[in-house]
Amino acid sequence: MNISDFISRYQNHPVLFIGTGFSLRYLTNSYTWDGLLSKIAFDLKENEEYYFDLKASCQINGSGKYSFEKLALKLEEEFNNTLINERNGKFKEINDVFYAKMKEESINVSRFKIYISMLLGGIDHREAMQDELIELKKIRKNIGSIITTNYDRLIEDVFEFNKLIGNDILLSNPYGSVYKIHGCVDEADKIIITQNDYDVFDEKYDLIRAQLLSLFIHNPIIFLGYNVGDENIKKILKTIFTYVQPNSELASSIRDNFLLVEYDAGNTNLDISEHDIDMEGFSTVRINKLKTDNYKAIYEALANIHLPISAMDVRKVQSVVKEIYSGGEIKVTITEDLDTLRNGAKILAIGSSKTISYNYQSSSEMMTNYFKIIDESNSQVLTLIEHYSIQKAQYFPIFGFSTINDSLSCIAKLKEQQETNLTNAYSAISGQNRQLAHSTIEDIISDTSIAVSFKTNAIIWNVMEERLDLDNVEIYLRDFENKNDTEYRKILCAYDMKKYK
Repeated sequence: MNISDFISRYQNHPVLFIGTGFSLRYLTNSYTWDGLLSKIAFDLKENEEYYFDLKASCQINGSGKYSFEKLALKLEEEFNNTLINERNGKFKEINDVFYAKMKEESINVSRFKIYISMLLGGIDHREAMQDELIELKKIRKNIGSIITTNYDRLIEDVFEFNKLIGNDILLSNPYGSVYKIHGCVDEADKIIITQNDYDVFDEKYDLIRAQLLSLFIHNPIIFLGYNVGDENIKKILKTIFTYVQPNSELASSIRDNFLLVEYDAGNTNLDISEHDIDMEGFSTVRINKLKTDNYKAIYEALANIHLPISAMDVRKVQSVVKEIYSGGEIKVTITEDLDTLRNGAKILAIGSSKTISYNYQSSSEMMTNYFKIIDESNSQVLTLIEHYSIQKAQYFPIFGFSTINDSLSCIAKLKEQQETNLTNAYSAISGQNRQLAHSTIEDIISDTSIAVSFKTNAIIWNVMEERLDLDNVEIYLRDFENKNDTEYRKILCAYDMKKYK
């Protein structure tokens, strides 16, 4: 079966289970487990043979496989002891962080893990993968949540989901969350990498396992960044089929929802096959597997899922319900007719589409979220434009939105309004006989001959004159502090028309 056909059958929002291969694909500062430990060992000793000796001592029963948990434990001990004895050596910065944590917060963080957090702390995208990352951002409107064993911040950067580590996982709403089950560079003390870390984790894992099990049962699961023999995959399958009868209808449903995407360099295959995973004495589990290098097609299929409610809407509902559960002074009214309600802090409306109407994003909010909507190609939220009353003189960026959803009946009218408003503004600015020509926004901001109150007009004029690089304008707009400001909206509309007309 083709990947598009497979994903189009989904009846619920998929959950992504993301491993190291995902970060290796998109970040220059990413490593395999072996690669990470090898780098740290070399940085410590400046001798690659030290790592080979360490690795050899951690071979598993002459099998050719190695226990990286034990290897990490030995390396951690050597790393920490070396830094204790060399306070101001080449790892002085690590020692500075360690002692600051001890002094200010009385937190004993392994120097080894502090170094890991520094190595993986940055987000350095691979230039060649930028187009694929653009497609990846478009799927976040349809993804329920993400589980990862990675330490880096790539997922938070792309998806803008709420990060959960350790016990926070137990207190969470699943939608819009990143479950970082092995820790994160933001909290080095919670990184799980050594044998001791895994022993403690396994002791406390039962409640987290139950939380994740619920996701596996109710949602489609897509594994990205793992290979078919990965121990993380086997652990998950063992967990599920310990609690679910292997031959039951539920077990069959779970298997149908599982998809393992295995990287195969240069392969453009999009057909899914069945694959048996030997659980080594437990059982054999058959799952769906796609072996490919064409991740862009996978993301396109995920972005095109059409479900009764978006994952973003579910997150909004869960946020309200969480407040309801917490009690306090919150006022809740359940109704079928919004017209009968008085103003209240929260309203939970349950009823038919004939009696309930709620636009959860106003035209102003849509402009504030302009780039997020564009990044996600969120055609669903754009249907709200049909319900807005946008006045002739109002600035509204319809050109970019229309490239995502061209079925809106008001597109032609709003384009005409946008173009007229900008043409009038351009003419008024041009008639003021000022020296406005610049090639960057930075030059306009720093030009003391242009009054502060006239900077926005100068930017608009240069955009309309096509003197400014639109990428430069986009960065300025994305970083704009107050996106509710009229000045932001005017510049946005000029950018929008020049980029998408």
